[in-house]
Amino acid sequence: MADHYFTKQPNAKSRPKTWDAVLKGRRFRFTSDEGVFAKHGIDPGTEWLIEAFEMPGADGSILDVGCGYGPIGICLAKQYPERRIVMVDINERAVALAVTNAKANDAGNVLVMQSDLFADVPAEPFAAIVSNPPIRAGKNVVYCLFESAYDRLVDGGELWIVIRKQQGAASALKKLQSVFRETSVIFKKKGYVVIKAVK
Repeated sequence: MADHYFTKQPNAKSRPKTWDAVLKGRRFRFTSDEGVFAKHGIDPGTEWLIEAFEMPGADGSILDVGCGYGPIGICLAKQYPERRIVMVDINERAVALAVTNAKANDAGNVLVMQSDLFADVPAEPFAAIVSNPPIRAGKNVVYCLFESAYDRLVDGGELWIVIRKQQGAASALKKLQSVFRETSVIFKKKGYVVIKAVK
């Protein structure tokens, strides 16, 4: 059976690929690999989440859950150098790539670590949590991410996610509305929806 990107230890043969990308007007260089989401370039959902994100007024660090090879957290680290960015993924290959990519892009204000969702995340409240959630891991995992995110945000903190319409954007929005005091659709394009939920 092929590895999923939410596998702790991918068995897929390593075939790293490196490319350049421009995000928020800055040029980045990223490397990804087999067994990691995504392995051939910036996927549209990730790009549009990065472009849509705006820092909330609350103080605190930013948490990138399911960071993969690191494009969201690294881009935000460069955009907000005064903020600490914590990046976590269950996939050890993704974590290693995120560390490499943070160094390659001179993002010094990041902490990258392996964690199954919030299991090993530092015990601190966050101003913002961002995620291109692991849809293929199943609805229970994604909804656990939403509920746990609420508990890990400061008052007024925000969860930002991107999800495809065909992969359950409407039901995800309904779930977020049941957990957070305020939710809004920030961006829609080509079947992708960026949602902000405020604690």
